[in-house]
Amino acid sequence: MNSKELENRLINFSIDVVNLIKSLLEDRVTKYLSGQLLRSAISPALNYGEAQGAESTKDFVHKLGVVLKELRESLNCLKILVGTNYIRTDSKVLAECNELVSIFVKSVETNKKKISGVNGD
Repeated sequence: MNSKELENRLINFSIDVVNLIKSLLEDRVTKYLSGQLLRSAISPALNYGEAQGAESTKDFVHKLGVVLKELRESLNCLKILVGTNYIRTDSKVLAECNELVSIFVKSVETNKKKISGVNGD
């Protein structure tokens, strides 16, 4: 997957989260979790765009780390929504978030190796 495809995937994830939040029952719990999820789920797309303009590999890895951190926060928030029966365990948004976390874990690891000069072959 190239960087443009990944960026589009992050944008689509953000859109899916916005639509999910719009569909939730409004109560105290969803008000709190929705606000948190909205911020953490949109942030990866914005930060990935910023990473594309990184000044160095080290700066790029740092920005990817921020993307990963926000995706993990989103994943935890989605898991809470599943655990409290606001969304289903087979939610497309939950599955996509999980996949994005995996992609960015690998990307951060690969780019850290570049910084340290480890080839990994």
